[in-house]
Amino acid sequence: MDRRFLQDPYLKSLLVKFVAEHFRENLRKLLSLSVYGVRLQWDEGFEQLLVERKKRRKVRSVGTLQYYKNLFLQYLEGKELSEELVDYVVNHPNKWVRNVFRHYIQYLYYKRAISPEAFGWIMEVVPSRSYRLDVRTYPINLEDVAKTFGYLRKRHEKYYLIYRLMLEGGLRLSHAIHIVKTFSPDEVVEIREVGLETQRLVCFQDKGFCRYYAGVGGSQKPCEWAYFSLETLDLLKKYAGRSVRRQVIRKYAKEHGLLLPKYLRKVAWRLMVKTMPREVARFIQSRFGELKVSEARYEDLLSEADEHYPKYLEKFRELVYSFHNTETHK
Repeated sequence: MDRRFLQDPYLKSLLVKFVAEHFRENLRKLLSLSVYGVRLQWDEGFEQLLVERKKRRKVRSVGTLQYYKNLFLQYLEGKELSEELVDYVVNHPNKWVRNVFRHYIQYLYYKRAISPEAFGWIMEVVPSRSYRLDVRTYPINLEDVAKTFGYLRKRHEKYYLIYRLMLEGGLRLSHAIHIVKTFSPDEVVEIREVGLETQRLVCFQDKGFCRYYAGVGGSQKPCEWAYFSLETLDLLKKYAGRSVRRQVIRKYAKEHGLLLPKYLRKVAWRLMVKTMPREVARFIQSRFGELKVSEARYEDLLSEADEHYPKYLEKFRELVYSFHNTETHK
Protein backbone atom coordinates (compact mmCIF):
# COMPACT_ATOMS: atom_id res chain seq x y z
CA MET A 1 0.00 0.00 0.00
CA ASP A 2 1.23 3.48 -0.87
CA ARG A 3 2.33 5.22 2.35
CA ARG A 4 0.76 8.45 1.08
CA PHE A 5 -2.64 6.80 1.44
CA LEU A 6 -2.15 6.46 5.19
CA GLN A 7 -1.03 10.08 5.49
CA ASP A 8 -4.41 11.40 4.35
CA PRO A 9 -6.83 11.62 7.30
CA TYR A 10 -9.95 11.18 5.18
CA LEU A 11 -8.78 8.07 3.38
CA LYS A 12 -7.43 6.73 6.66
CA SER A 13 -10.83 7.11 8.31
CA LEU A 14 -12.32 4.95 5.56
CA LEU A 15 -9.65 2.33 6.14
CA VAL A 16 -10.32 2.34 9.89
CA LYS A 17 -14.03 1.85 9.27
CA PHE A 18 -13.32 -1.04 6.89
CA VAL A 19 -11.09 -2.71 9.49
CA ALA A 20 -13.74 -2.18 12.16
CA GLU A 21 -16.33 -3.93 10.02
CA HIS A 22 -14.23 -6.86 8.83
CA PHE A 23 -11.65 -7.49 11.56
CA ARG A 24 -13.58 -6.90 14.76
CA GLU A 25 -11.84 -9.50 16.92
CA ASN A 26 -8.36 -8.38 15.92
CA LEU A 27 -9.36 -4.79 16.54
CA ARG A 28 -10.68 -5.69 19.97
CA LYS A 29 -7.22 -6.85 20.98
CA LEU A 30 -5.18 -4.17 19.24
CA LEU A 31 -7.19 -1.18 20.43
CA SER A 32 -7.95 -2.34 23.97
CA LEU A 33 -11.68 -2.19 23.27
CA SER A 34 -12.40 -5.33 25.28
CA VAL A 35 -13.70 -3.20 28.14
CA TYR A 36 -16.12 -5.73 29.53
CA GLY A 37 -18.41 -4.32 32.19
CA VAL A 38 -18.37 -0.79 30.76
CA ARG A 39 -22.00 -0.05 30.10
CA LEU A 40 -23.44 3.27 29.12
CA GLN A 41 -25.50 4.81 31.89
CA TRP A 42 -26.77 8.35 32.26
CA ASP A 43 -25.69 9.65 35.66
CA GLU A 44 -25.07 12.90 37.50
CA GLY A 45 -21.39 12.93 36.53
CA PHE A 46 -22.20 12.87 32.82
CA GLU A 47 -24.88 15.51 33.25
CA GLN A 48 -22.36 17.69 35.10
CA LEU A 49 -19.88 17.33 32.23
CA LEU A 50 -22.48 18.54 29.74
CA VAL A 51 -23.55 21.50 31.86
CA GLU A 52 -20.30 22.57 33.54
CA ARG A 53 -17.14 20.81 32.38
CA LYS A 54 -17.29 21.24 28.62
CA LYS A 55 -14.75 23.83 27.48
CA ARG A 56 -16.92 25.03 24.62
CA ARG A 57 -20.66 25.13 23.99
CA LYS A 58 -21.85 24.04 27.40
CA VAL A 59 -25.43 22.78 27.46
CA ARG A 60 -27.20 25.76 28.99
CA SER A 61 -30.76 25.05 27.94
CA VAL A 62 -32.89 22.77 30.11
CA GLY A 63 -34.73 21.71 26.97
CA THR A 64 -31.51 20.72 25.18
CA LEU A 65 -30.29 18.76 28.21
CA GLN A 66 -33.60 16.89 28.38
CA TYR A 67 -33.43 16.14 24.65
CA TYR A 68 -29.92 14.71 25.09
CA LYS A 69 -31.15 12.61 28.00
CA ASN A 70 -34.16 11.29 26.07
CA LEU A 71 -31.92 10.26 23.15
CA PHE A 72 -29.46 8.59 25.50
CA LEU A 73 -32.13 6.65 27.39
CA GLN A 74 -33.83 5.56 24.17
CA TYR A 75 -30.79 4.49 22.13
CA LEU A 76 -27.76 4.08 24.41
CA GLU A 77 -28.77 3.39 28.01
CA GLY A 78 -27.53 0.03 29.29
CA LYS A 79 -25.63 -0.92 26.14
CA GLU A 80 -22.13 -2.36 26.44
CA LEU A 81 -19.30 -0.40 24.83
CA SER A 82 -18.19 -2.51 21.88
CA GLU A 83 -17.34 -2.37 18.20
CA GLU A 84 -20.94 -3.31 17.46
CA LEU A 85 -22.19 -0.31 19.42
CA VAL A 86 -19.73 1.99 17.67
CA ASP A 87 -20.94 0.71 14.31
CA TYR A 88 -24.57 1.16 15.43
CA VAL A 89 -23.93 4.79 16.40
CA VAL A 90 -21.97 5.60 13.24
CA ASN A 91 -24.87 4.44 11.09
CA HIS A 92 -27.67 5.88 13.23
CA PRO A 93 -30.03 8.12 11.22
CA ASN A 94 -30.25 10.71 14.00
CA LYS A 95 -27.08 12.78 13.94
CA TRP A 96 -27.66 13.94 17.53
CA VAL A 97 -27.21 10.38 18.81
CA ARG A 98 -23.65 10.50 17.49
CA ASN A 99 -23.13 13.80 19.26
CA VAL A 100 -24.38 12.52 22.62
CA PHE A 101 -22.33 9.33 22.23
CA ARG A 102 -19.12 11.31 21.58
CA HIS A 103 -19.76 13.36 24.73
CA TYR A 104 -20.18 10.16 26.72
CA ILE A 105 -16.94 8.72 25.35
CA GLN A 106 -15.21 11.89 26.53
CA TYR A 107 -16.81 11.34 29.92
CA LEU A 108 -15.55 7.74 30.08
CA TYR A 109 -12.05 8.84 29.15
CA TYR A 110 -12.14 11.61 31.75
CA LYS A 111 -12.98 8.95 34.35
CA ARG A 112 -10.22 6.70 32.95
CA ALA A 113 -12.83 4.03 32.21
CA ILE A 114 -11.36 3.53 28.71
CA SER A 115 -7.81 3.62 27.39
CA PRO A 116 -6.30 6.52 25.41
CA GLU A 117 -6.12 4.20 22.36
CA ALA A 118 -9.81 3.38 22.59
CA PHE A 119 -10.71 7.04 23.09
CA GLY A 120 -8.64 8.20 20.12
CA TRP A 121 -9.98 5.51 17.80
CA ILE A 122 -13.65 6.04 18.72
CA MET A 123 -13.42 9.81 18.35
CA GLU A 124 -11.93 9.38 14.88
CA VAL A 125 -14.41 6.75 13.73
CA VAL A 126 -17.60 8.30 15.15
CA PRO A 127 -18.28 11.57 13.33
CA SER A 128 -19.79 14.59 14.98
CA ARG A 129 -23.33 15.60 14.11
CA SER A 130 -22.06 18.02 11.43
CA TYR A 131 -20.02 15.30 9.77
CA ARG A 132 -20.05 14.87 6.01
CA LEU A 133 -17.57 12.49 4.46
CA ASP A 134 -15.28 14.34 2.08
CA VAL A 135 -12.61 12.14 0.57
CA ARG A 136 -10.29 14.86 -0.67
CA THR A 137 -6.55 14.87 -0.70
CA TYR A 138 -5.21 18.19 0.45
CA PRO A 139 -2.87 19.80 -2.09
CA ILE A 140 0.14 19.72 0.20
CA ASN A 141 3.66 18.58 -0.42
CA LEU A 142 6.76 19.44 1.57
CA GLU A 143 8.47 21.10 -1.37
CA ASP A 144 5.67 23.68 -1.50
CA VAL A 145 5.98 24.18 2.24
CA ALA A 146 9.73 24.69 1.96
CA LYS A 147 9.40 27.12 -0.96
CA THR A 148 6.80 29.13 0.97
CA PHE A 149 9.10 29.35 3.98
CA GLY A 150 12.05 30.34 1.82
CA TYR A 151 10.03 33.09 0.14
CA LEU A 152 8.74 34.53 3.42
CA ARG A 153 12.13 34.35 5.09
CA LYS A 154 13.61 36.66 2.46
CA ARG A 155 10.64 38.96 1.84
CA HIS A 156 8.37 39.18 4.88
CA GLU A 157 9.91 38.27 8.22
CA LYS A 158 6.77 38.93 10.29
CA TYR A 159 4.67 36.57 8.18
CA TYR A 160 7.60 34.14 8.26
CA LEU A 161 7.27 34.15 12.08
CA ILE A 162 3.53 33.45 11.86
CA TYR A 163 4.11 30.52 9.50
CA ARG A 164 6.87 29.14 11.73
CA LEU A 165 4.57 29.24 14.76
CA MET A 166 1.82 27.45 12.84
CA LEU A 167 4.04 24.70 11.51
CA GLU A 168 6.28 24.17 14.52
CA GLY A 169 3.37 23.98 16.95
CA GLY A 170 0.49 22.91 14.74
CA LEU A 171 -1.28 26.17 15.60
CA ARG A 172 -4.28 27.72 13.92
CA LEU A 173 -3.62 31.06 12.24
CA SER A 174 -5.76 32.91 14.79
CA HIS A 175 -3.77 31.43 17.68
CA ALA A 176 -0.40 32.26 16.13
CA ILE A 177 -1.54 35.87 15.66
CA HIS A 178 -2.84 35.98 19.24
CA ILE A 179 0.50 34.80 20.64
CA VAL A 180 2.47 37.41 18.72
CA LYS A 181 0.16 40.21 19.82
CA THR A 182 -0.11 39.23 23.50
CA PHE A 183 3.33 37.67 24.10
CA SER A 184 4.10 37.97 27.83
CA PRO A 185 6.99 35.60 28.57
CA ASP A 186 7.63 36.71 32.16
CA GLU A 187 4.15 36.01 33.49
CA VAL A 188 3.35 33.21 35.90
CA VAL A 189 -0.02 31.60 35.20
CA GLU A 190 -2.27 29.15 37.00
CA ILE A 191 -4.05 26.48 35.01
CA ARG A 192 -6.95 26.20 37.42
CA GLU A 193 -8.62 23.17 35.88
CA VAL A 194 -5.63 21.00 36.75
CA GLY A 195 -4.17 22.96 39.67
CA LEU A 196 -0.90 23.73 37.90
CA GLU A 197 1.10 26.93 38.37
CA THR A 198 3.76 27.58 35.76
CA GLN A 199 5.78 30.17 33.91
CA ARG A 200 3.92 31.16 30.78
CA LEU A 201 7.12 30.64 28.78
CA VAL A 202 9.12 27.50 29.53
CA CYS A 203 12.31 26.90 27.55
CA PHE A 204 14.54 23.84 27.27
CA GLN A 205 17.84 25.25 26.05
CA ASP A 206 19.51 21.83 25.83
CA LYS A 207 16.70 20.50 23.65
CA GLY A 208 16.30 23.58 21.45
CA PHE A 209 12.64 24.42 22.07
CA CYS A 210 10.15 26.31 24.22
CA ARG A 211 6.49 26.02 25.05
CA TYR A 212 4.27 29.01 25.72
CA TYR A 213 0.95 28.83 27.52
CA ALA A 214 -1.60 30.55 25.29
CA GLY A 215 -4.58 29.54 27.43
CA VAL A 216 -7.18 30.23 24.73
CA GLY A 217 -10.50 28.61 25.54
CA GLY A 218 -14.00 29.47 26.58
CA SER A 219 -16.23 29.86 23.53
CA GLN A 220 -13.21 29.85 21.20
CA LYS A 221 -11.38 26.91 19.72
CA PRO A 222 -8.87 25.86 22.36
CA CYS A 223 -5.13 26.42 22.39
CA GLU A 224 -3.32 25.35 25.53
CA TRP A 225 0.43 25.26 24.82
CA ALA A 226 2.29 26.52 21.77
CA TYR A 227 5.51 24.63 21.06
CA PHE A 228 8.26 26.24 18.98
CA SER A 229 12.04 26.33 18.47
CA LEU A 230 14.53 28.68 20.11
CA GLU A 231 15.09 30.32 16.72
CA THR A 232 11.40 31.11 16.50
CA LEU A 233 11.54 32.53 20.03
CA ASP A 234 14.11 35.09 18.85
CA LEU A 235 11.75 36.22 16.09
CA LEU A 236 8.82 36.25 18.49
CA LYS A 237 10.65 38.60 20.86
CA LYS A 238 11.41 40.89 17.93
CA TYR A 239 7.79 41.19 16.80
CA ALA A 240 6.02 40.83 20.16
CA GLY A 241 3.05 43.16 20.51
CA ARG A 242 2.54 43.57 16.76
CA SER A 243 -0.95 43.16 15.32
CA VAL A 244 -1.59 41.09 12.22
CA ARG A 245 -4.89 40.62 10.41
CA ARG A 246 -5.83 37.15 9.23
CA GLN A 247 -7.39 38.40 6.02
CA VAL A 248 -4.23 40.31 5.10
CA ILE A 249 -2.02 37.23 5.53
CA ARG A 250 -4.38 35.07 3.47
CA LYS A 251 -4.52 37.69 0.72
CA TYR A 252 -0.72 37.98 0.69
CA ALA A 253 -0.33 34.20 0.40
CA LYS A 254 -2.80 34.01 -2.49
CA GLU A 255 -1.26 36.93 -4.38
CA HIS A 256 2.24 35.41 -4.17
CA GLY A 257 1.28 31.81 -4.84
CA LEU A 258 2.24 30.62 -1.34
CA LEU A 259 0.81 27.74 0.65
CA LEU A 260 -2.31 29.02 2.40
CA PRO A 261 -2.23 29.27 6.21
CA LYS A 262 -5.07 26.77 6.65
CA TYR A 263 -2.83 23.94 5.44
CA LEU A 264 0.01 24.43 7.94
CA ARG A 265 -1.80 22.76 10.84
CA LYS A 266 -2.56 19.75 8.61
CA VAL A 267 1.09 19.48 7.55
CA ALA A 268 2.19 19.66 11.19
CA TRP A 269 -0.27 16.90 12.15
CA ARG A 270 0.97 14.57 9.42
CA LEU A 271 4.56 15.02 10.55
CA MET A 272 3.80 14.85 14.27
CA VAL A 273 2.03 11.50 14.17
CA LYS A 274 5.14 10.03 12.54
CA THR A 275 7.36 11.06 15.45
CA MET A 276 5.17 10.66 18.55
CA PRO A 277 2.05 8.87 19.85
CA ARG A 278 -1.18 10.27 18.45
CA GLU A 279 -2.45 11.18 21.92
CA VAL A 280 0.62 13.33 22.52
CA ALA A 281 0.21 14.99 19.11
CA ARG A 282 -3.41 15.73 20.00
CA PHE A 283 -2.28 17.32 23.25
CA ILE A 284 0.31 19.54 21.54
CA GLN A 285 -2.25 20.70 18.99
CA SER A 286 -5.05 20.98 21.59
CA ARG A 287 -7.12 18.49 19.62
CA PHE A 288 -8.96 17.10 22.64
CA GLY A 289 -12.00 19.11 21.66
CA GLU A 290 -14.20 19.73 24.65
CA LEU A 291 -12.60 17.08 26.86
CA LYS A 292 -11.12 18.21 30.14
CA VAL A 293 -8.12 16.08 31.02
CA SER A 294 -7.68 15.09 34.66
CA GLU A 295 -4.89 16.74 36.63
CA ALA A 296 -2.68 13.64 36.73
CA ARG A 297 -3.13 12.87 33.04
CA TYR A 298 -2.55 16.50 32.04
CA GLU A 299 0.87 16.56 33.69
CA ASP A 300 1.70 13.16 32.16
CA LEU A 301 0.84 14.42 28.70
CA LEU A 302 2.79 17.63 29.23
CA SER A 303 5.85 15.60 30.21
CA GLU A 304 5.41 13.24 27.24
CA ALA A 305 5.02 16.19 24.88
CA ASP A 306 8.27 17.69 26.18
CA GLU A 307 9.96 14.34 25.62
CA HIS A 308 8.71 13.73 22.08
CA TYR A 309 8.65 17.24 20.63
CA PRO A 310 12.43 17.40 19.85
CA LYS A 311 11.93 14.38 17.55
CA TYR A 312 9.28 16.27 15.62
CA LEU A 313 11.44 19.39 15.48
CA GLU A 314 14.36 17.36 14.13
CA LYS A 315 12.24 15.77 11.41
CA PHE A 316 10.62 19.11 10.67
CA ARG A 317 13.99 20.81 10.20
CA GLU A 318 15.24 17.96 8.05
CA LEU A 319 12.26 18.01 5.69
CA VAL A 320 11.45 21.72 5.55
CA TYR A 321 14.09 24.10 6.81
CA SER A 322 17.01 22.20 5.29
CA PHE A 323 15.31 22.36 1.90
CA HIS A 324 14.55 26.07 1.93
CA ASN A 325 18.01 26.83 3.33
CA THR A 326 19.49 24.93 0.37
CA GLU A 327 17.29 26.86 -2.03
CA THR A 328 18.39 30.14 -0.45
CA HIS A 329 22.07 29.40 -1.06
CA LYS A 330 21.74 28.26 -4.67
